[in-house]
Amino acid sequence: MVMGMIRAMLKNGITLAAAVILILAIPGLYAIVDFYSPGTPPPTFASIRAGYSWSEAILLDRHGNPLHELRIDPQGRRLEWVPLTQVSPALIKAIIQAEDRRFYRHQGVDWQAMGGALKNRLLSGPPRGASTITMQLTRKLAEREKIRPPNKTLRGKWRQMKTAHRLEKSWGKDEIIEAYLNLISFRGELQGIAAASRGLFDKDPGGLTEAEALILASLIPSTNQSLDRIARRAERLGQSLAARTSPAEIRTLVNERIGRPYRIVPQLALAPHVAGLLLKQPGAQILSTLDRPLQEYVLTALNHRLADSKDRNVRDGAVLVVDNASGEILAYAGNSGVTSSAPHVDGVRALRQAGSTLKPFLYELAIEKKILTAASVVEDTPLQIPTSTGLYVPENYSKDFQGSVTVRTALASSLNVPAVRTLLMLGGDAFVERLRGLGMFSIQKDPDYYGYAVALGSVDISLYDLVNAYRALANAGKWNELTLVSRGQSTYTKQVMDRKGAFIISTILADREARNTTFGMENVLATRFWTAVKTGTSKDMRDNWCIGYSEAYTVGVWIGNFSGEPMWNVSGVTGAAPLWHDIMNYLHRQRGSIAPQPPPGVTATSIHFRDTGETARSEWFINSTEPAMPIAAHTVHEQPRIIYPTGGMIVALDPDIPEANQLISFLAQPRGVVHEWRLNQQRLTAPAQQPLWKPQRGNHQLSILDKDGRIIDTVFFTVR
Repeated sequence: MVMGMIRAMLKNGITLAAAVILILAIPGLYAIVDFYSPGTPPPTFASIRAGYSWSEAILLDRHGNPLHELRIDPQGRRLEWVPLTQVSPALIKAIIQAEDRRFYRHQGVDWQAMGGALKNRLLSGPPRGASTITMQLTRKLAEREKIRPPNKTLRGKWRQMKTAHRLEKSWGKDEIIEAYLNLISFRGELQGIAAASRGLFDKDPGGLTEAEALILASLIPSTNQSLDRIARRAERLGQSLAARTSPAEIRTLVNERIGRPYRIVPQLALAPHVAGLLLKQPGAQILSTLDRPLQEYVLTALNHRLADSKDRNVRDGAVLVVDNASGEILAYAGNSGVTSSAPHVDGVRALRQAGSTLKPFLYELAIEKKILTAASVVEDTPLQIPTSTGLYVPENYSKDFQGSVTVRTALASSLNVPAVRTLLMLGGDAFVERLRGLGMFSIQKDPDYYGYAVALGSVDISLYDLVNAYRALANAGKWNELTLVSRGQSTYTKQVMDRKGAFIISTILADREARNTTFGMENVLATRFWTAVKTGTSKDMRDNWCIGYSEAYTVGVWIGNFSGEPMWNVSGVTGAAPLWHDIMNYLHRQRGSIAPQPPPGVTATSIHFRDTGETARSEWFINSTEPAMPIAAHTVHEQPRIIYPTGGMIVALDPDIPEANQLISFLAQPRGVVHEWRLNQQRLTAPAQQPLWKPQRGNHQLSILDKDGRIIDTVFFTVR
């Protein structure tokens, strides 16, 4: 074996004396094994390429199309494996010239370079590198295989040489240079030619120029060397290659590109928030439920809508599109992307005031409990409700009142006062519990905390939860979780709303004529196919919503400002609704949508009205709730209640006013239903409509009774 080594050295231009010196200087090294134990072959090129792992992970859409790439591994930046055929020839030429000029002529070890390096070492000359590209690659492979890399002793170098020689017997030269380009580090944490090329020059490796190739090749010996040293090395390399690039061009490029923090622009960035939720492992490719064409359309449409609304102080928006049957999320735009005021904020999950979007669930509960029907008449007239903190005075968006209206008109036209009156009939506890049952788990506080304003959406809800609640309406009252990954068979589903009530609400939300009072007959809520839709605007115009569903899809849109700053002159049909309309049209460009069929237990009945502006029509009723005679405006539906004093109120006597002149007025609503008042179990002889009482210090119990002597409401209060 020693003679074979000497012949190899002589063949590569080393003198006989130098060869003998080399062999004698390292006696016994030929017996040392390489990196791999005897009988264990080195890894194959195919196994190394197959085991290569990005620092990124890739999000795929439901059809396997790439959607988003996201860095996961913090230890280094590695992008996709690049075949040698996709690398600039200028870079291959520069790297071979800089690192291993006789790469294509040796068998893993450049004996001529090795002899020169040893000679300089023995004669105390300047140090010379002798590691070939193959030898450098073996070190990288040892690190990947978790084999202890060789140290810098003669023994370690000999092991590296033997491994390189062995590798060359099983790998082709092109495979070696390809693996080398993909595994070595170039600058800082940039590993592999893809990361270096895109990070430093913002281009793929195939497009590297001669100057860029010279600079990248000059980075290999030391990944964190100074700019001046990089430039000087690149200049010398260019001279050795007779390059056409001038030294001035090289220095300018080094200062501009290497002298700044690198930035890799993702080639795909269509779903950042979903990627953040699903991608956890470097190199992973996760199949999501998103649909790439739809996701691209939603993002484009959202940006166009925000651009059109910029003069109304609208900067942000979010969109969620789901499949009704499966609960799979088809499009998820947490914000508009680079144009957003806060690109990292996920507007789909952010909590915002729900506005009128909660009204369908309020009326559904009232219909389900048979307190109201779609034809019930409720009063849209001024309302003042005493509370422990003062009067609560709800108003409509238009600041005017419509008088006596049916539930169908009140919901479809989004009137506020009838909604508050409906809450008074139901009670806040029942409504809040229903919202929680629909998955709105952000509602954590006691119902009394939200007060009467909960009917008008004073609670904070996410677009995610609202869309799924509307999807429950589309699914006849059935609810289950949304999903971003296919779950195959259906998961646990619960019936949270009566299917009869859900059906009636759907007919109201789809009724173009019923929404005419507020929105007019022609507006963006009307589609050429069946849809049910509701808008909402929060207090001070900070949030604008439009959420609706067709037979197959539920679409939710929110627009506003992540900062909470109010918008200017944005209404239900000028804010989110146009975008909702466009997305629904896109979804149904090749398919229709038909209205749901009435479930068992629902009846269509012709009805007539007296003393109202409502016209005769056919209306849907839960069986046994249809009226037997024309519906009059004075029909009372509200649950009688004491509105003053309120429960728990503390009344303080004014010491500056004679006690004989201090009186408390007892008030109840609606008027005309109280037959008797009782204070501390004693009947009051004062008029039942509005009795006056001279306050007495102490704790008191106040009740109202109906004509049959039944107590219908009781409050406790204190006088001090």
